[in-house]
Amino acid sequence: MSQLPRHPAEGGSAAHVPDSGSETETESGGESGGEQGHVMRWRQDDLDLRNRLYGHAGVTRAEGVLLQRYGLGSTDEAFALLKAASQQFNIKLSTLADAVVRTPAPDPDAELWFPGRVRRGPPALPGLPVERGHGTSQGAVVSAALQRVLSITQTPMGNVQLSEKGRLRLARHTGLNRYFCDFFAFVDAPTTSCAQAAGQRRQVTVRDVESAPVFDEASRHAILQAGSRAAHSVPLVNRLGVPLGMVSSHHERPLKGFTHAELAALRQTGSDVGRWLAWHWNTVVLDALEQLHAAAARGTHD
Repeated sequence: MSQLPRHPAEGGSAAHVPDSGSETETESGGESGGEQGHVMRWRQDDLDLRNRLYGHAGVTRAEGVLLQRYGLGSTDEAFALLKAASQQFNIKLSTLADAVVRTPAPDPDAELWFPGRVRRGPPALPGLPVERGHGTSQGAVVSAALQRVLSITQTPMGNVQLSEKGRLRLARHTGLNRYFCDFFAFVDAPTTSCAQAAGQRRQVTVRDVESAPVFDEASRHAILQAGSRAAHSVPLVNRLGVPLGMVSSHHERPLKGFTHAELAALRQTGSDVGRWLAWHWNTVVLDALEQLHAAAARGTHD
């Protein structure tokens, strides 16, 4: 019988910090797109190429898995199966592809990928402005999480990143320009505020981006040109404290910090949304995998 997979972020990649229950403020950190070298500003064509490569790589791997597992006739057939399941369950193609690659294969000739799986309803999200009837939509919940964090931190600029293939992928943003969003579409560098927050499993405040010594100049430029001088990152953690994503607020002036009450409210939001993300993976994403398996198996036996 196939084992139920954990969320991809639960593999232990985030570093455990003994005092991870507290928040930290740091003059280092920030957002980074990765290997920038000494280039101040990336060309748009280079950003577009990098993001296409990162975005398509997971889908290509998933197509290969399906081709081998079900003996499909072409990558077009594999892509059609992925697209159909993605649309039916309203999850991103990249999320489904990541699940196909990372989840142990179903037993040979198994009718169900996860027999005996218990399905539960979504956890409550108190205080989040999720539209009525959209409580199972990841897009709606992610948008509500961003809205809640920006309300607490009192800024119109911010973004949400979700853990995917060992990196953080930009999922939602507001108030940030195209260059910022393209530059930080994928984040896997360790010297970032969001990566620090994920690794330390706690909130991280960057008081002043302009003077933070850890930034490479390309990352610093990408943040400053968007009008952000400070940032605060809130990890979205599951019940084990493992970050499954990140919400970051951006501020046009250097930050003095937040009150204990504000930090507590942000931490609660991170916990509530993180548990919801874990539920979504273990329910909606696995439902999509089972539908994909059933469709592929039917096709191979027709």
